Amino acid sequence: MTAEGLTYGLLLFEGAEELDFAGPWEIFTASSAVRDGRDTAVLISASDAPVRCNKGMRVLPDATFDDHPDLDVLLVPGGNGRVAAGKDPVITGWLAATAPKVRWLTSVCTGSLLLHDAGLLDGRRAATHWAGEDELDAREGVTLVRGERFVVDGDVVTSQGVSAGIDMALWLVGALHGADHARAVQKYVQYYPEPPYAE
Repeated sequence: MTAEGLTYGLLLFEGAEELDFAGPWEIFTASSAVRDGRDTAVLISASDAPVRCNKGMRVLPDATFDDHPDLDVLLVPGGNGRVAAGKDPVITGWLAATAPKVRWLTSVCTGSLLLHDAGLLDGRRAATHWAGEDELDAREGVTLVRGERFVVDGDVVTSQGVSAGIDMALWLVGALHGADHARAVQKYVQYYPEPPYAE
């Protein structure tokens, strides 16, 4: 288990899917609690204004593109707003500039398409939400992986849709701090899914 404190940065933008970032945020903050508060999770947006997310939740960012701390992990959510975000040079430019400085670059759902918009998936294998798979598959320079909850390619981890981000985040805290730590986090948040309508 690493002793140093880590900083997790989670991107926010208008129309971001709530659980895409809130699920991993819960895992990262629970991981910090298990580590006696050594880690920090920071919600980051282009400005300090409230962000209206995909289903209407309004969230206040902790920091902006100009004043956030150095990051060890960067997480990019998806959601209906990712199309506009992918066309916004402020967002894609910040992603392109920030990603090389982090230890782990991660995405949830169609956040992988936003990573691609920023030029960060060249030569990578990646997952995305089932509804975005054909779009990602049609793009150049990236290999879509279907049927895997999350995909690890070097220091880039992409996950399928929404709730898959929780699995990805648990894997990541295990990669950072060991499997026993990840199990303790899983117990902390009581994450033992038993969906009532499982296929």
